[in-house]
Amino acid sequence: MSTTTRENSPSATPSRWASLGPGLLMASAAIGASHLVASTQAGALFGWQLVGLIIVANILKYPFFRFGPQFTAETGLSLVEGYARKGKAYLVIFFILCVYSSVVSTAGVALLCTVILMYLVPASWGITVPVLAALLMGITWVLLVGGHYKALDGVTKLILVGLSISTVVAVVMAAAQGAVREPGFIDPSPWNLATLAFLVALIGWMPAPIEVSALNSLWIKAKVKENPEAAQTKGILFDFNLGFIVSTVLAVFFVALGVFVQYGSGEDLEMAGGAYIPQLMSMYGAAIGQWAVPLMALVAFAAMFGTVITVVDGYARASAESLRLLRGQAEFSRRAKDLWITGISVLGLAIVVWMSAQLADMLRYAMISAFITAPVFAWLNFSLVRKDATLAPALRWLAWIGLVFLAGFTVLFLLNLAGLVG
Repeated sequence: MSTTTRENSPSATPSRWASLGPGLLMASAAIGASHLVASTQAGALFGWQLVGLIIVANILKYPFFRFGPQFTAETGLSLVEGYARKGKAYLVIFFILCVYSSVVSTAGVALLCTVILMYLVPASWGITVPVLAALLMGITWVLLVGGHYKALDGVTKLILVGLSISTVVAVVMAAAQGAVREPGFIDPSPWNLATLAFLVALIGWMPAPIEVSALNSLWIKAKVKENPEAAQTKGILFDFNLGFIVSTVLAVFFVALGVFVQYGSGEDLEMAGGAYIPQLMSMYGAAIGQWAVPLMALVAFAAMFGTVITVVDGYARASAESLRLLRGQAEFSRRAKDLWITGISVLGLAIVVWMSAQLADMLRYAMISAFITAPVFAWLNFSLVRKDATLAPALRWLAWIGLVFLAGFTVLFLLNLAGLVG
């Protein structure tokens, strides 16, 4: 691979901080439904039993996310350009999945964000969900089209810092109140085929769909264009690792929130994302006090708003870049990206307004779809960098183990779905 980044020298050390941004954007995109809903439900349903699976899933998927910044740092190309190098068929598949995911994911995270926002808006105002959703998508559109990468970078850093602090505070407060577990409660086991669909959905977006690695590589290119000082391999990987660690740690904290607030309480758990949020808020208020509900709502809103803006921006960039390469155009068009941002925002809002009753199933379907396609994207990313001489042997072995894990789990799920096992 040809190297386009500067040599890593002692004088270049400040560039690690100059590179900070794309990895945090990826973390913000990850900390959404997978953390607030799936991780919290994991704790509420099974206590601490799934913490190990969440950590293992993050570790085994780590190489495939890392290959995004690795490839871009060492070649100056995005992963989308790498897919194009592999062949047009790879790029077409990515483009189709990207367009599908952009609309479904935006609708899902926008609905969750809007439902949470209802807790922060006085009921006396009489504002409905469609109006709040339109306001939310409008603000997102203005931030992305008006400010472009610089605004996205700055807003996401603030959200992530605030989210991290408020999440830790919320968990500490919940833990201080003691367990809500009723006497005689029997711990259910998650290790059976009946819970396989839930486990697959949990892992599918943990920490995020693997195609988000392509979005990350595009954010790196945008960051370097804004600030050439960011073009340093060590700085880029430092930024990625920081974001990945933050998203993994916060996933465990959200499991803890489910454990301390809901596990063993005797309440039937709402599994649909939109219906689960009001229940989570209600039980949180019952366990700690109604005064704490606004804090929890603020934590949840920060998580989801960060996810909304990064999802819309990232998928718009990836879709525009894919189409550019398919058409054989020379340069990435800012106007094309803005058109994709507009289209994704409008279609996502339309689904929220007109199909809100089906969004819970759609979100779960999107999470499962992300897991089923994960082995494809994992192999594609690995194939782009596996001949790189600078790739550590341990990372190679972890990638092979991760591929076996993802492929094996996917085959088991599909066989169970077909009724061939279980």
